[in-house]
Parts: sequence; structure tokens; C-alpha cells
Amino acid sequence: MAVSGFEGFEKRLELRFSTTNNNPMGLRLIDFESLDQVLNEVQCTVVSAVANHSFDAYVLSESSLFVYPTKIIIKTCGTTQLLKSIRPFIHLARTLSLTLRACRYSRGSFIFPKAQPFPYTSFKDEVVIVEESLPNSLRYRKASVMTPSNNNNNHSRAWHVFTASADVAPDEPLVVVEVCMTELDRVNVRSFFRRKGDGKNSDSAGKEMTRLSGIDMINANAFICDFAFDPCGYSMNGVDGDRYSTIHVTPEDGFSYASFECGLSLYDDGHGDISEVLTRAIDVFRPDCVSVATTYGGEDYDHEVTKRLERVLAKKLGLKCRSRLVDEFPGSGTVVFQSFTPRRKYYSPEGGEQ
Repeated sequence: MAVSGFEGFEKRLELRFSTTNNNPMGLRLIDFESLDQVLNEVQCTVVSAVANHSFDAYVLSESSLFVYPTKIIIKTCGTTQLLKSIRPFIHLARTLSLTLRACRYSRGSFIFPKAQPFPYTSFKDEVVIVEESLPNSLRYRKASVMTPSNNNNNHSRAWHVFTASADVAPDEPLVVVEVCMTELDRVNVRSFFRRKGDGKNSDSAGKEMTRLSGIDMINANAFICDFAFDPCGYSMNGVDGDRYSTIHVTPEDGFSYASFECGLSLYDDGHGDISEVLTRAIDVFRPDCVSVATTYGGEDYDHEVTKRLERVLAKKLGLKCRSRLVDEFPGSGTVVFQSFTPRRKYYSPEGGEQ
């Protein structure tokens, strides 16, 4: 492990709003200059963007931003100050007659926790900052650190979640899946290094990385907005109707990391089975450590879906589920956090390969 390197693990913020007017564009009416000012506070910039009839998707210098009519999702990596975006986003929404009704903040365990600025050195401090930024109307609040029992073997990491909602019942029917992968296969990540003197710009190099890595086959229906960083690294946003997906890759040996996130429905024909989609995404990177956090919003937690994911990952990728944690959040649904490692490379705390 390198003494210091780029922090791939993202901080993720989701803000959901209600509106009193009938304007179908909602938050999408926020002008780019205003968005850019918020991102400046967070310490990142827009490097590429795409939009369709449902939402706007921005690739950032550190991860991604999605703007729906009544929802904002922003995730940033490195040492960014994500929580500084809460107050200005709420203010911008208020100018459009939108009122905050729910907030969710989540992240994994940092690879380089000591390199993070305040308040990201402590989840308790992060929660304090979030709570101070929210209106009192979001009275149903919960903070949780979902820690696998085998966390001390360094093959699994904790999942940190804070939610706040104005209502007890979840209002978001979408299922959100967040996958964090470390110790990526060294051969597979070669696709995410720029070749010296290739003459390609970031857009064309990004398209080449998408094709060579097989990312374009995860969801063949999605339009992909991709970006290649120099000398290495990759980001993409996928747009498929009203569904988003996003991938971010830090390929350097010693602190390699990749994330995959998507929003989908359990029962929506044509968008693919969760386990099959995740299998294709994880297979791109062949990681030694995988964590999957699935948030079931308005739909009840489906135990069979969770078990199927474990069976498919075991059969197709040789990944064994080492832990499964379930927690409920008022107004935000149920979070299931699963940790996986390959059978051949897992060492128990007591010693010995399993």
C-alpha cells in the first residue's frame, strides 16, 4: 500500500425535493453558472455533460452530478468538500419554489483517512455538519455505520449512512445500488492508462477506454458520456431513459479503486436483473474486494433478490459473500450492505486461506 495516493472512495449526497408549482423542469432550471459556483465550493469542476428528456448528467473532475426535476445526486472523491453543497443547493431549489423533503449522505471507508480534511476525518463530525445544514422539517433522522464482523481483516470496509426525511414512509420507488471495488486486476486496469503520445483528447481517449474495458456492454441501451484523465483514470455517466449509471476508476497499483452505481427498479422489464448488471460491471475490474450497498426506497426489501445476487456472483465470478447487514432508515427505506472476496484470496482473522 502506498503511503499516500488518490482517494477513490466517494462521498455521496442525495437531496430530494417537493414542488408547489407545475413546472416539469424543476431543478433543471438552475443555470450552469450557479451550479459551477456550488461545485467551486466543493472543489471540483464539470469536465463533460449530457442530458435527455428526464435529467442532466455531469462528469466532474472528481466523480459525478445528476440533476433531476426534483432530485440532485452528487458524489465526489479525493479530498473534496462535498457537504458544502447542501446549503447552496437548498437555496437554489427554494428560488424555484422547491422544498427539501429528504436527504441521504453515504460513503465507504477511506483508503487514506488521515489525508481527509475536517469534517471527513470523523463520521460523527460529518453528521453534525449535515444536520446543521438541514431544515427542522426533516425531523426523521438516523445515522448508522454498518460494519461487517470480519472488518478487522482489511478485506471489508464499513458503510456509513445518514438520512433525514420529512416523512416516515419512503417516497422514492427507485432502487439505488452502489458498488465499491478495491485491489483491481492489474491486467484489466491497463485499459485506464493513457498511452504517451497517442494524440487523443480526453473525449476520444475516454471512448476508447469504454470500448476496450467492456464498460459499453454493461448496459447496451445506455448512452455513455465518458472522460479519460491524464495520465490515468476514467469516469463515465450512463443515461438510459430516466435511469442513470456511473463508473469511476482510479487504476494505480497500491490504491486501485473502481465504483459502479445505478438506479433501477426490481420489476421493470427491459432494464435487466440487478445481479446480472452487477456481474457485468464487476467483471470489468475483477477486484479482490467488493462491497455492494443496495438502498430499497419505496419498494419493500426483497430478501430473494439479495440471495440471488450472492448466488450469481459466486457462480459467475467466484466471489463469496463474507457478510450481509440490513438496516432500516425512516423515510429512506432499507439498506443492505454486502461484502465479497474471491474464495482463493480470502484470509480469515484466525489465519489461513478459505
